[in-house]
Amino acid sequence: MPSHFHRNLNRMALFTALVAAVIILFWRDFMAIAVSNIYLNGIIIGTALFGIGACFADMFRLLPEHKWLRRFARGERENPLPPRLLRPVAMILRNHDAGLSTRTLQGFLDMILLRFEDQRESVRYITNTLIFLGLLGTFWGLILTVGGFAELIGNLNFEDESVLTAMQAGLSQPLFGMTTAFTSSLLGLAGSLVVGFLGLQVQMAQNAVFRELEETLADRTRVIDADNAADLNAATKSLGRAMRHLDKTVARLT
Repeated sequence: MPSHFHRNLNRMALFTALVAAVIILFWRDFMAIAVSNIYLNGIIIGTALFGIGACFADMFRLLPEHKWLRRFARGERENPLPPRLLRPVAMILRNHDAGLSTRTLQGFLDMILLRFEDQRESVRYITNTLIFLGLLGTFWGLILTVGGFAELIGNLNFEDESVLTAMQAGLSQPLFGMTTAFTSSLLGLAGSLVVGFLGLQVQMAQNAVFRELEETLADRTRVIDADNAADLNAATKSLGRAMRHLDKTVARLT
């Protein structure tokens, strides 16, 4: 495995293990937060786990691409095609042994960069979804809190001597709303932080592959300056005139 893959993958594994250790260390508190609103918090935790798995899957899918790039840089002819990201470039380069022009190089790099951006969109969407779920739980909890206080105050009879007892009994619903608001915000922001950090490591590995691809293709690129381009155009025109003269000569001889 290449060095930068080791570095980024080790960071991802270490960070994930640290998060798991913190959850195990504060397991009772974590479970109390999770069961405060089991449905919404369960969705947030499940989305965070899905995002973590997607980040590791993207990292391991990037490994065959880099292995192909290393073999191609060494000039191996029997190099199998990469699975997905670099496959169009590999198919073109396999049938094109001559040097590349600067325009072709730029087209290759734009194509690969667009594919990397498409792959990053899923992790970004999961991160934004976690933030949205946290905010959704916050507003939902505030609605429950405000509604609970309004219902509590409306049902109280301040002339009754047991008004304090009734107030204590009616505080359960507003407190449940506040618990929902704070716990969902905490889990949503924490999940987005974890998935965002792992997505950053995947992006760093993708940038390393992109830079190496750029350097590899730059070695095969030839630059055509203005003088050479003018000479090439003149030679092409001369060849065209010679071909037309040859056609007329062959026609007269026939």
